[in-house]
Amino acid sequence: MGSVIALPYFSFLLEGKGSDKMASYEEKLKKVMSDPILWCGNFVKIMDNNNNLIDFEFNEAQKDFWRNKGRFNIIAKTRQLGMSTMMLGVMLWSAHQIPNSEYLMVADKGENTQNLFQRLKMMYDSLPKQIKIKQKRSNKYELLLKNGSRISVQTAGNKEIGRGFSCQIIHCSEFAFWSEDVQERALVSLEQSLLKNKDAFLCIESTSNGIGNKYYEIFTSAEKGHSKYKSFFYGWGSKVHREMFKYEIEEATEWAKAQNHGKMYLANEGDFYPDELELYEKYDITIPQLLWRRYKMSDIGEDAFNQEFPISADISFIQSDTGFFNAEDIAQRYKYLIKPLSVAEIGKDLPSSLAKYYGNGLYIYQPISSTERYFGGIDSAAGLKGDYSAISILDSFGEQVAVFYRNDIPIYRFAKIAYDLGHFYNYCMYAIERNSYGLSLIDKLRREMGYLQVLRFSKFDKIKGVMTSEFGYYTDNVSKTKLLNDMKEVFETGIILVNDRETLEQMKIYVSRGGKLGNLKGKNNHDDLVDATALAVQSLKEDKSYI
Repeated sequence: MGSVIALPYFSFLLEGKGSDKMASYEEKLKKVMSDPILWCGNFVKIMDNNNNLIDFEFNEAQKDFWRNKGRFNIIAKTRQLGMSTMMLGVMLWSAHQIPNSEYLMVADKGENTQNLFQRLKMMYDSLPKQIKIKQKRSNKYELLLKNGSRISVQTAGNKEIGRGFSCQIIHCSEFAFWSEDVQERALVSLEQSLLKNKDAFLCIESTSNGIGNKYYEIFTSAEKGHSKYKSFFYGWGSKVHREMFKYEIEEATEWAKAQNHGKMYLANEGDFYPDELELYEKYDITIPQLLWRRYKMSDIGEDAFNQEFPISADISFIQSDTGFFNAEDIAQRYKYLIKPLSVAEIGKDLPSSLAKYYGNGLYIYQPISSTERYFGGIDSAAGLKGDYSAISILDSFGEQVAVFYRNDIPIYRFAKIAYDLGHFYNYCMYAIERNSYGLSLIDKLRREMGYLQVLRFSKFDKIKGVMTSEFGYYTDNVSKTKLLNDMKEVFETGIILVNDRETLEQMKIYVSRGGKLGNLKGKNNHDDLVDATALAVQSLKEDKSYI
């Protein structure tokens, strides 16, 4: 092969790189052929935004993904960063290197399937004849090479998609826009179609499409390290965005000048909106990019902009029109979250019953004070790996200082944890939901363990017509609405401060539907910490102590 490929095809990518400068022709050729970034940059052409054929040089986001990918990957991103195009190039490279290998690209709808296949064909047709393996067939959105390798581009819609394939690479494009049942069931089929070798990989890629779907579930789980998938995020606050949207950014700058009587916007710090100044200081963005943001939001609004062009993964999933809690307040809080304390920073030795859960269910966010009063809320479950048993603790100023949540602890063991955590926080006052397993928890804490700081709540005796009280908070549709509305008010008015990311995650998917409050339904969607924090708010409001 080295005797027929002309050096100019690839030398520009290797010259001036240390030992590569002196490398032999054969060494350079071997390096190019073994690296899809070099292979695509030297041999493949793509269409740019001006409809010109250009060398396919990977941008920084594409390079980052290729160099850091795992076996299972999920990408959240701003629009038009070229991730599907990159994956087609990688598939084409791999198909040339590995005889009889199979590749599958799955698009969200028919027109995108057609567009992706046309891009693949253009890439293939642009290859120099010296390295191109001739095609055996190219129809029905499938490119079959004479070395037996095939690349297929299909449309999501068949729940059994991928069955019959043994794929080296699978890419799911705009996965969040697949129908919910296809997201759930097709992914199972696709995962089974992936070859069991060290270089085979599957990638899910999409802009976001709200919360509660499979894409949201996988991405948030991957971010927490609870999934086999590895998460990646690429937003508009980057050099890549400036390159990909160069023309639009220039257009937005001129638009801004016209809006400001020919003068440049954001010439001085006082010209920034508060949120723009935050973005400018936190991210690698320029003033023209901020003007582009204004330009785009003038047409589509802020919510749609954040979904299509997120600056962070948290922002991309915000849906302010469906959630019970203010989505913007949640999004802003994410920016300033503090990390849980190390054991040494807590200021007091944890009892052994709690220490074994620290960092794995128990998280503390502020050093404990011996003179502070604390107020806790508890939502209990069976401990059968379904719903979680959760504790949220606030200090007297309303700051969330600690949380505990696990779904594998039976009530008798959870009672011991609640007892020890309550004493650890200066014998804090607990408000406990008394429904179902809560009654058992209250009974164990008070009668068997002698924990007196369990809050009583008043209610009417509907028969006698007199006010009575009972330990714990009983929830029905009416009382739960009051409970959560109280939490909504104190959160959105800044009376309480939520420090725990998981609590915010659950608040983000908390909705009101059909007169009922709760999380968006999904296998891994929970609301236990929301309920526990709402109960802690009631304890704080009552401001009582029985000792």
